[in-house]
Amino acid sequence: MERVARAFWLRSPGHGEIREVELPEPADDEVVVRALCSGVSRGTETLVFRGGVPESQHTAMRAPFQEGAFPAPVKYGYLSVGEVEQGPRELLGRTVFCLHPHQTRYVVPASAVTVVPEDVPARRAVLAGTVETAVNAAWDAAPLLGDRIAVVGAGMIGASVAAVLARYPAVRVQLVDADPARAGVAAALGVEFALPEEAADGCDLVVHASASEAGLARSLELLAPEGTVVELSWYGDRRISLPLGEAFHSRRLTVRSSQVGTVSPNRGPRRGYGDRLALALELLADPSFDALVTGECSFEELPGVLPRLASGELPGLCHRVLYGP
Repeated sequence: MERVARAFWLRSPGHGEIREVELPEPADDEVVVRALCSGVSRGTETLVFRGGVPESQHTAMRAPFQEGAFPAPVKYGYLSVGEVEQGPRELLGRTVFCLHPHQTRYVVPASAVTVVPEDVPARRAVLAGTVETAVNAAWDAAPLLGDRIAVVGAGMIGASVAAVLARYPAVRVQLVDADPARAGVAAALGVEFALPEEAADGCDLVVHASASEAGLARSLELLAPEGTVVELSWYGDRRISLPLGEAFHSRRLTVRSSQVGTVSPNRGPRRGYGDRLALALELLADPSFDALVTGECSFEELPGVLPRLASGELPGLCHRVLYGP
């Protein structure tokens, strides 16, 4: 086994680098994975890159195989797809998804990898963590037959949520974003699109994923009486004002959070993390999800690319990182 790998580290807020790391000898219940590609979670990872994780959330925000600590130096990330080079016979040569930072090779417990279905390309499978978040949001939202739904914010998460909710029978799903260019993403996913000022109101349910104060306020405006906003945005160290005056109380509106760190209580003990991730990978057999990948770079380019993603110089949704042989 090749004992030296290369990993992306955040050296200090706003500055990343690639470091060599020595791999441990795998135990009998572990696998060696050679990375094929990984994905940059544009919201969370760029916030981490900027050093925006509040001290109170340092423990809650730890990724499964993170090294170091916030704000830096830290090795962070959780959208990795690779091939098992060493491990149990049933996994050898299989393409797997793992919640691991950006690294050329790594050793993890066999239980930490999920086999990617044969009808899901490895390059699409980097979206598994994002679609898993969308699955959990759908479980939290628990839409009913015929519901009128808006998803505000057409980023990686919002677009994934809209795509998942559009599979419910007889629902109306509208993806809302201030960027008219996101209409193309919506069309590829088979979902209606609207600018915020043109969005249909009277919604039974609004899922908010724009990570903006204006988006949350508009989400409340779009609700019908007794409607619910499911808040998916995570604001890091920013304080957000919530408009609870005017008709908020008289219309009996609800705002509730959804967080992927725990499985939705609506599924209770019946479903675990493995079930949720396996379902996300099953959904990724649909090639329309390719519309969520809007940029690529090599692993060696990542230290120069992440500052451009964090600043907004490189717009788009999921940015895919490719690894050489």
